[in-house]
Amino acid sequence: MKIVTYNVNGLRPRVSQFGSLRKLLDALDADIICFQETKLSRQELRADLVQAEGYESFFSCTRTSDKGRTGYSGVATFCRVKSAFSSDEVALPVSAEEGFTGVLKISPGFGSGKSEYSSVVEGLEDFSPDELLKIDGEGRCIITDHEHFVLFNVYGPRAQCDDTERIQFKHKFFNILQRRWESLLCQGRRIFVVGDLNIAPSAIDRCDAGPDFEKNEFRIWFRSLLLRNGGSFFDVFREKHPERREAYTCWPTNSGAEEFNFGTRIDHILSAGPCLHNEENLGHNILTCHVKECDILEQFKRWKPGNTPRHKDIKGRAVKLEGSDHVPVYVILVEIPNIQQHNTPSLSTRYCPQVYGCQRTLVSMFAKRQPEEETSLSGGSNSISEDSIVLERCSQLLKRPLDACSPSVSEVIHQVSSVVCKKKSRQCQSSQLSVKSFFKKTVGVSGDPNSFSADSKVSQADISFPYSGLNQTSTHGGEHDSTKEWPAEQSLSMQEDDSSQPSENEKNNVALVEWQRIQQLMQTSIPLCKGHKEPCVSRVVKKSGPNLGRRFYVCARAEGPASNAEANCGFFKWATATSKNKR
Repeated sequence: MKIVTYNVNGLRPRVSQFGSLRKLLDALDADIICFQETKLSRQELRADLVQAEGYESFFSCTRTSDKGRTGYSGVATFCRVKSAFSSDEVALPVSAEEGFTGVLKISPGFGSGKSEYSSVVEGLEDFSPDELLKIDGEGRCIITDHEHFVLFNVYGPRAQCDDTERIQFKHKFFNILQRRWESLLCQGRRIFVVGDLNIAPSAIDRCDAGPDFEKNEFRIWFRSLLLRNGGSFFDVFREKHPERREAYTCWPTNSGAEEFNFGTRIDHILSAGPCLHNEENLGHNILTCHVKECDILEQFKRWKPGNTPRHKDIKGRAVKLEGSDHVPVYVILVEIPNIQQHNTPSLSTRYCPQVYGCQRTLVSMFAKRQPEEETSLSGGSNSISEDSIVLERCSQLLKRPLDACSPSVSEVIHQVSSVVCKKKSRQCQSSQLSVKSFFKKTVGVSGDPNSFSADSKVSQADISFPYSGLNQTSTHGGEHDSTKEWPAEQSLSMQEDDSSQPSENEKNNVALVEWQRIQQLMQTSIPLCKGHKEPCVSRVVKKSGPNLGRRFYVCARAEGPASNAEANCGFFKWATATSKNKR
């Protein structure tokens, strides 16, 4: 049996990357696949994201409405099975639970045949129901019972060193989680804990670990769990590879650190409990008897051998690498016998109303659709018919016999131009402005309804008149006056003046030159890093504090060890100096 844990950094982009959920799961080729950081709310659960043929899935989504936490975190466990009913496969859980405090539990207890809510809450009397709900409300754990062992799929919270509130939350999270583990171990259960715990336990697990690295309170807690330090768990990867260095599973997202493998190992597989041989002799445990192999799937790294170095690929530097900033970790178990026949638990997404409730009905498939031709970018069928009526009116005016009631050219032009202006304004509302549009010169008097810009101006050359003798009326500057009549010679002269306006190509050239000037100005203002004498890249402070929003420059090369001259030299410079009087 193969179990894989993978922080996908958003399930939607990973499904898109591989083409479908089934292809993503098949690429991992495991019996049980545990995802973290799915970034899906319950309202966003769709069949193409949660269901794949041959797999049963179990999700826990964030329920909190705290600022910055909606649509955040989330875990999912996929089990590859031949049948979801009357199955004896170990991969199909006999029960499943969302969270680990008991407040979200909806399925029977693990192996007990009754609700385990009371046994879970026991020992948590010092926590209020609201506190427990807050712990489970961020969608950070799914528990599945596979009879031979209980599997915890965990996404541990992250806490900055200066964020007191999140540090307290992280303490409480792991404290309650450890109590749940101890409760199960006291019952003689075997446990596997997999996932992104957001803890690198030792200096060997971090690229830039300092002398005080291992003194961190959460790293001390993690190591206290291990059997070698008096705890109950094995760090399965370290037990199989005790001396392997640079075995990292996560890298910074924006520094290109994967190029020099400058990362950390925070994705883990822990195991605890006796072996299935029912032997209590020394050396008999679930690790030595049933774990064959544990390793990192490095082929899922975003940085591939042969990629252009970051500092040489100026265009690609701004392009985000495809894939997660984590890589999967797997464990292979042996001598795991089948179990009694059972059905998929009620927590399975096949019973989730957010999924099957959104499926199309037969009636909807036969519903009459509105033809696409009736809908336009400018506002739907009503706007099209409205424009058609106005244009038809203009056509009728032009075809009238030439008499006293004949329309003047100004009337026709005014009506046509109003249609064009109206349509352009609608298009502008539904599309972004181009860089070129910022350099266009506006023609006309502001506030004059008969004056319009050079883009929307309708010249006489744009309209063919059926009568060569039709009088043309116009005032200087593009305004039309029906009280003045102009000779044909003057009309021709006005057409020539109009044609002397800058052409579209000339406008494009002006915009291009101006944009090149701006780029040149930007290039000359970018400092060179001291280590490589190369142009830096700009960044913006996003962390709350006095420097929020400030721009700074750093070396453009990928982050790496200080001993590597090819890596980032550590150059830093603020874009602008702060004012001394600023508070």
